[in-house]
Amino acid sequence: MKQVKVYGTIGPACRDREILKQMFREGMDGVRLNLSHTSLEEASALIEDCHAAARECGVRPELLIDMQGPELRVGILKDPVRLTAGELMDTGEIPFPETVKSVLEGRDPGQEILLDDGKILLRTEYSSHMRGIQLRVVRGGLLESRKSVALPGCTFRTPAMTENDRDQLKRAKEYGVTAVMQPFVRSRDDLIEVRSALDHAGCKDVRLLAKIENKDGVDRLRELIPHCDEIVIARGDLGNAMDLWELPAVQKHIAAVCREAGRDFMVVTQMLDSMMHRQVPTRAEVSDIFNAVMDGASSVMVTGETAAGEYPVLAIRYLCRTVREAEMFIT
Repeated sequence: MKQVKVYGTIGPACRDREILKQMFREGMDGVRLNLSHTSLEEASALIEDCHAAARECGVRPELLIDMQGPELRVGILKDPVRLTAGELMDTGEIPFPETVKSVLEGRDPGQEILLDDGKILLRTEYSSHMRGIQLRVVRGGLLESRKSVALPGCTFRTPAMTENDRDQLKRAKEYGVTAVMQPFVRSRDDLIEVRSALDHAGCKDVRLLAKIENKDGVDRLRELIPHCDEIVIARGDLGNAMDLWELPAVQKHIAAVCREAGRDFMVVTQMLDSMMHRQVPTRAEVSDIFNAVMDGASSVMVTGETAAGEYPVLAIRYLCRTVREAEMFIT
């Protein structure tokens, strides 16, 4: 079997070149840059440090860029906002995208709003043309800028790519990008559009990864597979699109379809979430990683654990060693 690849996400927690070198020495194959929070230009110094650190470790790293795509996110907050369970607030207190505001205005009370991969849950209480839509905080937390927004049961008509996405693809070669992750893939048309943009940007050899984050992606999985190089089981927003207890079966289904079609797939999101603030993961987390490899994953990736967590090197160590242990068990 091919060796399972391991990816981290670059961000403030691993900005130091020495930390990046330690991550590569632990077995990291490449990194992800989330373009919902930055750009290739803004992250140029970090990208160069990443390439330099990898060279010093004898690694030829992959650079995956995660596009903005049709994903919905809150805007920029002056300071993080503490939302407390039970409090009532107005939509104007959170910089929602205009598309979200428009949908909320047409929905009956009771619409749920999930923020930051579902960590925070709001629900509309009632609507008044004079006062706007009122929101009740059901599950509180600290809300920061650019965190994800999901409205279960709602469909948004948004383009597959933003103008900024297209601009970033034109610069992909310059920064050594090896793969593009397209979020919230809804149909093969989304992938065809991105592939065309890559070709026009001179990036025919850049791999295209389709992130499955909604029910459309799950339902149309078989039509997506021929138009991408790898499927990404992105469990954050995918878990917002259904009752959370349904997610494991959907993950197993996606894995099975990919195996049947001979298509590589990646498993991501919260693989080592406890290591945001802990030096040792939970038993459930290492079991999750092990089982992803057993299911046939070609790659696994952590996000906030290395981008903003307190122990990025340790997170990669546990991820890599658990993956290698699973590989030995299989063989």
